[in-house]
Amino acid sequence: MTANIYTRYNSTPQYLISGTLLIKDNNSTGGLSSQIGDISGNRNLGNEMVILRSKNLMHRVISELSLHTSYFFEGRFKDIEVFQDDLPVSLIISSIDSSAYGKSFKLNIKEDNTFNLIEVDDDNQEIISKYRFGQEIVKPYATFTVTGSPNTKVTKDIIVRFQNFRKLASKYSKNLWVELETKDANVLRLSLTDAVPQRGVLILNKLVDVYNKENMEDRNQVEVNSIKFLDERIAFLSEEISDVEKHVEQYKKQNDLTDVNSNAQLYLRTASEYNRELASFDLQLEIINSLEEYLQQEELRLVPSSLNISDGTLNGLISKFNELQLDRQRMLRTIQPSSSLIQNIDDQLANLRINIKENLGNIKKSLLITRDNLKSNSAQFQSKIRQVPTIDRELQEINRQQTIKQSIYLFLLQRREEAGLALASIEPKSRVIDAPSANNTPFNTGSSSTYLASILLGFLIPFSFIYLKNMLNDKITEKEDVEKSTGVPILGEITHSDITDPLQVTEGNLSPIAESFRLIRANLHFATIGKENKVILITSCRSGEGKTFFSTNLGASLAISGKKVILLEFDLRLPKLISNLNYKNKIGITNYLISNDIDLESIIIPISAIPGLSAIGAGTLPPNPAEIMMSTKVGQMIKDLRKKFDYIIIDTSPVGQVADTFNISSYADSSLYIIRYNYSRKLDLDIIEEVHQSHKLKNPMIVLNDSTNKRSKYGYEYGTKPKAKVKIFQNIFGL
Repeated sequence: MTANIYTRYNSTPQYLISGTLLIKDNNSTGGLSSQIGDISGNRNLGNEMVILRSKNLMHRVISELSLHTSYFFEGRFKDIEVFQDDLPVSLIISSIDSSAYGKSFKLNIKEDNTFNLIEVDDDNQEIISKYRFGQEIVKPYATFTVTGSPNTKVTKDIIVRFQNFRKLASKYSKNLWVELETKDANVLRLSLTDAVPQRGVLILNKLVDVYNKENMEDRNQVEVNSIKFLDERIAFLSEEISDVEKHVEQYKKQNDLTDVNSNAQLYLRTASEYNRELASFDLQLEIINSLEEYLQQEELRLVPSSLNISDGTLNGLISKFNELQLDRQRMLRTIQPSSSLIQNIDDQLANLRINIKENLGNIKKSLLITRDNLKSNSAQFQSKIRQVPTIDRELQEINRQQTIKQSIYLFLLQRREEAGLALASIEPKSRVIDAPSANNTPFNTGSSSTYLASILLGFLIPFSFIYLKNMLNDKITEKEDVEKSTGVPILGEITHSDITDPLQVTEGNLSPIAESFRLIRANLHFATIGKENKVILITSCRSGEGKTFFSTNLGASLAISGKKVILLEFDLRLPKLISNLNYKNKIGITNYLISNDIDLESIIIPISAIPGLSAIGAGTLPPNPAEIMMSTKVGQMIKDLRKKFDYIIIDTSPVGQVADTFNISSYADSSLYIIRYNYSRKLDLDIIEEVHQSHKLKNPMIVLNDSTNKRSKYGYEYGTKPKAKVKIFQNIFGL
């Protein structure tokens, strides 16, 4: 029934829209950037897939499409969304505030070129306002105009709902699938689902357009930065050339120069050849100086081409530097500047910048050495040129400077034109192969899948509840929890009792709990056949598991069988044994251990309720119980008690909380762990297993306390056959 209602009234049909996109391998611009390598690089397809799915890219798509609003026809049970272009009216938004997100209103179209705008206030009351088509509507949250044709006829109200750009972008970004069409080609398939297929097609088309636009903007930065650098140098050299030309003109006017002495022509021609070579080296040095000045800038984006310097190492370093700069700018769109990826690129850029500076320095040194050699050779002819008038020699120097600057100027003009052509020839990174299109039928309206899902869910919920309940329960609830977590044998189980009396095993008592202790007594006897078992240490992992209760009643059970038993209250931190038996605990074990004046017999307390049962209390609580229990008198006390009693039962502190028990464990013949159902934690079993593996306690066995099972896990109940007890012994001895 629920599935039927959901399928009919709640599920919204979704249409699948998909298209394919080719990611081009290379986009060589052929300009300045092409000479130093493909700066844009061959991006990994995985990176392009991440960019296409990014929220920032989708946000730009939604913004450029101006998807401020969604339109619905009011239905009986649910509203039906429609595409804006399929409506006879449209909404033109002049301004919108963030408070408009989530708001909606109805348009009730009339036949007289008017409409009613219906809103609901905070008191759920309708507010109806009448407007004409084309009239500007001013609301606190938005200013907009509703347009429509005079013959507009709509029988149903149109619901207009304002959308949050960022939430809408996030929704479509999550709903977008980008995957490889085939492993052998750089073709991606873009797919998304939408309730309005026309809108989905529009979004995918705009997504590809915006992706190409941003990619071209990235690659344009290389040429734009090169052009900016060239323009700055051209403007500077233009001023210098103008100054030199004015200097030549003024110099000739002042000295009335017309021709050079014919006797010096041969020497001048030779010197001129050297000057041309010097001019070539000065040109290269000028370029190096310009690059060094550019590299001194604090915020350096892209390094321009090395221009006329034919050094492979320098060109490779600059190409790698610009490639990393572009990668960094692209990655900053999707990740934070503090990301380890950005920091890694920044470190590489810093190292490359240092290497470029060092390389320029080395090239400059080489050029200077060569230029100095040329000057040295030119000096041989300078002695002959001294015959030339000083005025003519100075004029030659001025002309040489003019030639150098003109050469640099013409070279930079040529590069400026090449960079401009490269900027104009950049092509998109991708090309659409199959234009986005929508399926004619929705893919999620199959009622059979909904019914199947509801049936599976009906089975899954109760099973999941049971599974989670068991998984979240960290308490020990059954014997199997113990058996699969530790190799310590299980001695038996103590039945749950609603009686609060701490001493429940008495002469002639046939209650289930009394019978449980008798069974434990029998199991303990058979478990230690052939071994001395006079001193039994009782412990647990933490307080509250019933070790004191067990110690008291086990001692009573042994005493009833005719044995002389004494209980030792060795929990010197939180003793309860003597007080539970309604005896005062004034002088006991602590007093005996720290004093030489107290006799052992004087602290033994006979338990009147059980003949043959005695006890020694903890006495005064010491500030250092662990050190007290390490006293040599403990061993002497146990030795003396062994002579007087058949069994010595030691009630100790929990091993999972303090280490006191381990200080006296060497005096025990066997050790019993008390585990309480629905109280002890499963993690406590790790402690028991660790103690067992490290042999910290002698002959360990486990007793399961507070069992609520009507029948013992060992098959014990009144009237059972002897073979039921055989199972117990097999469990203890591992048979």
